[in-house]
Amino acid sequence: MNELDWHRQMRALREPVSPRRDLWPRIDAALEFNAAETKAPPARASRKQAWLLAASFVGLSLLAGSLNTRLQQVETSSTPLTDAHGVDRWKPTDPRLAGAAVELDAARMELQQAIEQAPHSPALQRLLDRTEKRQSQLRQMEHQAG
Repeated sequence: MNELDWHRQMRALREPVSPRRDLWPRIDAALEFNAAETKAPPARASRKQAWLLAASFVGLSLLAGSLNTRLQQVETSSTPLTDAHGVDRWKPTDPRLAGAAVELDAARMELQQAIEQAPHSPALQRLLDRTEKRQSQLRQMEHQAG
């Protein structure tokens, strides 16, 4: 096959091709068969569906409302959270300090886990003391910012 034959075959692919047999009579018959089978649902079933839909909407609304109030309670609570070691976790109200608080808290928890594995390591203890000092500085910054 040379390049001219290839181009001729490619041009032939652009031409429309009709099917070997007409498909529409079969499609029409299938549509008419489906239309005959489907009936209007009885009025009792549609009323029941309406009540179920309304009940599900009420349930979802109550769920969303309770989640919203719970989230607001968590955000406005001033009690500090405690972790597994009984140490207070602090969540600042200022969003500019929140990221630093999360990082320092994660570092403190990792250092405490490392100290559990190597309890006599002075380097780990110094790092933990430094991290806790940074956390207290961050708390003071939030207090000063008001």
